[in-house]
Formats: sequence, C-alpha cells, structure tokens
Amino acid sequence: MTKSQEIVIRSLHRIEELEEVRKLESSIWGETDSIPAHQTLTAVKNGGLVIGAYCEGKLIGFQYSFPGFNGQSAYLCSHILGIDERFRNKGIGEKLKLAQREEALKLGYSLITWTYDPLESVNGYLNIAKLGGVCSTYIANCYGEMEDLLNSGIPSDRFLVEWHIDKKETTDSSGQGMPLDFVMENSLIQWDTVEKGLPVPSFTRPLPEQECETAFVALPKDFRTIRVTNIQAANEWRMKTRDIFTGLFQQGWQVTGFMKNSMTEIPVQFYVLSRK
Repeated sequence: MTKSQEIVIRSLHRIEELEEVRKLESSIWGETDSIPAHQTLTAVKNGGLVIGAYCEGKLIGFQYSFPGFNGQSAYLCSHILGIDERFRNKGIGEKLKLAQREEALKLGYSLITWTYDPLESVNGYLNIAKLGGVCSTYIANCYGEMEDLLNSGIPSDRFLVEWHIDKKETTDSSGQGMPLDFVMENSLIQWDTVEKGLPVPSFTRPLPEQECETAFVALPKDFRTIRVTNIQAANEWRMKTRDIFTGLFQQGWQVTGFMKNSMTEIPVQFYVLSRK
C-alpha cells in the first residue's frame, strides 16, 4: 500500500457486499465454513454492524459485530476482524475499530466486548494500549481445538475485552511511565532467548503481595513465529500465561495497559495490570 492509496471505511448493508466479506474471511483463515452472508445481513438488520475497509475499490478488511444481552443491558459483541495479509500492520485495524465505535454510539450502545488471544502482541497493543479496552476475564480453550491457519496446535485461550465507548475514544497506555528495566525485572514471567532470538518462558514469580498496585506480565513479540517453529515453546507460553492471568484475575486485578518496546534485543512486550 502506498501513500496515494486511500483507505475508505464504511458500513456495509447489501448482500453483495456481505458476500465479499465472507470470501475475504475464508481467504484469511483458510476456512470453507466462513460466516454466511445471510447471517451477517440478518445481524445488520437487527442491531449488528459490518464495516468494510476498501483500497482502490477492493475490500481488504472487515469487522463484524452482533447484539448481546446480559439480562440487564444490551451491548455489542465484536465477533471478528480480518485484514488481507498484504495490508496488515498499517493501522487499518484501528480505523475499523474507531468506525465501529462511531456507528455503535449511533445505535445507542455504550459497551463493546470481544475476545482475542492474549499472546498476540499486535492485538494486545491495539485493544489495550490504543483503544483503551480493559480485561479481567480469562477464558481457557474458549473455542475448543481450532484447525484454521492462525490457531491450530495450541488451546484457544482468550481474553474477554470490555471497551466502554461512551467514556473515552482512545487512550495510549503503552508506556505507563515505567522504566523498561524495572518492568523486565518485575515481570511475573521471565524468559530465555533461544535460536533466532525467540523467547521461551523460564520461570514465573509469585503473584504480587496485597500492597502492590501494579503488575507486569511478559508475552512474546512474535508468537506466531514461535507457534510455527517451536510448538512446545508456544504451549509453554500458553500454559504459563494462563496460570498467571487466572490467578491475577481471581485476586481482583485487571489488564489496563500494554507496554510496547522497540528494542530488537528484547523479544517480549508487557501487559500492565492494576487492581480494580
């Protein structure tokens, strides 16, 4: 994508547009059982949203949401966001989410929820640091064993994110004002660097004492490469982070920040947690 290629974001309502969404979803995840257009059309007509990103008239990304209800209030369930591989890491995901927020507010929603793999650092940075979502729920093996291109080989653990869209548009909680050395030393998960500079978890620290106000948890910068090249290390990251986050959430902690570092010799990023 060049600077001259403008990205157009808009809501989708026609069956022809939604069929293009289905085809893009199938190409991204390598699945034949993508969400049928008649289902997304029904959702759009009943409080849901499908938002598309276009480059030179071609659909290159989308976001699909449907209404949810918890017995007391309605909210928007953000089910899936996908971007053509050639257009990733260009800020399109953030554009789709901000458009989702704008359209959701028009429909009267104040809360959007979704799940994502907590080991996917790009998603963590967007969902927590950029958008200002928070998380205090960990779902182990949320979708069972998944065989698609992005999820096969390890349990499908997920964070449940809450995005309170009526309170703020975006936030940048990527730094938190903490020195990197301090964060590294106090991370509840420590790591060793092995072949190709990839991190492998080495040991975990005890959960913080009651008087502590901030906690840090490391995660790999590039979990997808670890999963492809070292499935044992990928599962070690999964199980150690599962144990840490489950314990923290049970003690009343929540993820409120994400610390991104650009130092190539440090192969991890960090979640920042605070007490509710």
